[in-house]
Amino acid sequence: MALKYSSKRPLSDAAEAEIQRMIASDPDNPELTDEQLAEMRPFREVFPELAEAIEKKLAGRPKLENPKQAISIRLDAEVIERFKASGDGWQSRMNEALRKAVGL
Repeated sequence: MALKYSSKRPLSDAAEAEIQRMIASDPDNPELTDEQLAEMRPFREVFPELAEAIEKKLAGRPKLENPKQAISIRLDAEVIERFKASGDGWQSRMNEALRKAVGL
């Protein structure tokens, strides 16, 4: 979908009037007054516990001391099929088999 209004060029008076008309025509989302804007506070200030919970959730998993590395390796199709046939977790089982093979 092409943008009708671009922030890269100034709006004409007609375009600005059209935008203001669209804003005014939405009763569920009226434009905020200067007074309402002046009373606004940051989300973190209004809901500190919720903001902290969101940050923790977005932070992801804790960093591992010894993270695994993604590599590209070519293996025989039969070997891959055998591990996959054993169900979910086949990559971890393959990793464990390789660890045993090298004496870890």
